[in-house]
Amino acid sequence: MSSSRKHHIKSLMLSIAKGLLEEEEREREVQREQYMQENCPDPSFPRNMQELQELCREIHRKIDVIDEERYDLENKVNKSNKEIDDLKIKVQDLMGKFKKPVLRKVRMSADAMLKALLGSKHTVNMELRANLKQVKKEVKDEDKDLRDVGDWRKNIEDKSGMDGRKKMFETEA
Repeated sequence: MSSSRKHHIKSLMLSIAKGLLEEEEREREVQREQYMQENCPDPSFPRNMQELQELCREIHRKIDVIDEERYDLENKVNKSNKEIDDLKIKVQDLMGKFKKPVLRKVRMSADAMLKALLGSKHTVNMELRANLKQVKKEVKDEDKDLRDVGDWRKNIEDKSGMDGRKKMFETEA
């Protein structure tokens, strides 16, 4: 096809599409007018208080009905969205194509890793000393004597002066 022929066909298609769009717009306007005539009557201004109260009650009833419809439609949309998400997950499962996430290196101690795997209920200590057997230490007689000495000031007073030196030599000999 020549370029002039293509251009001519394209301009014809655009003019037909423009006509169709204008026609659709006119139809929408007619439908809008019909809907407004059916659902929104011409305003009648109340002349006294009783008519005004009746008009307010009628408007409140209509608002309640519309709110109920909106709530129902909202629930239907939420339910549909949830079903769509579930179906997408099922399709992905059936296709078997999963994106593997990029794993990052994480520094964790062995305790933290076991706690993460087993949960906070199970606390596991990797301390090696915790599992060792407890052994009682034997107390030597010398250590007892040292502990029984008592107040250090008294000990110093006993050894001060010549008497103290004499006692020290007597005990050593």
